[in-house]
Amino acid sequence: LENSFRLSRSSVVISFKSSIFFSLGLESFLSCSFHRKNLSLAVTFLKNKGIEKAAKKEGRDTSSGLIFSYVHAGKIGVLVALSCETDFVTKTDAFLNLGKEIALQVASMNPKNTAELLKQEYIRDTKLTIGDMIKEVIGKLGENIKVDGFNRLTI
Repeated sequence: LENSFRLSRSSVVISFKSSIFFSLGLESFLSCSFHRKNLSLAVTFLKNKGIEKAAKKEGRDTSSGLIFSYVHAGKIGVLVALSCETDFVTKTDAFLNLGKEIALQVASMNPKNTAELLKQEYIRDTKLTIGDMIKEVIGKLGENIKVDGFNRLTI
């Protein structure tokens, strides 16, 4: 019973840390159990799995999406077009947060084009690039997501 509780608790911790479903947390915990049940290794395992999923989705058509806006102190304005495969994904917290964070990134870092934006370090976590952040969300949601474009205006 104690081992069962520890296994469930670890799966919940992994699920919480990586924002994934409990069953995937359990799978990652069991796959990494040969490494002394290392939680950080299990979270890394999940991130790699998400990147693999994103690579498989890359060529799929993105016919839905939303436009996100951000205005900073009335002096900088940004519009970002973020597309995905279905309307269902546009309603998820992960997609909405991603669009908001990308708009904030564009306002802060002023990339010249989409390719430069995807290579930039994320302003809130310099260990991630914007491209990596998008791949993580693709791994969580299971659909292709891409930045179709953006505009940044200043006064």
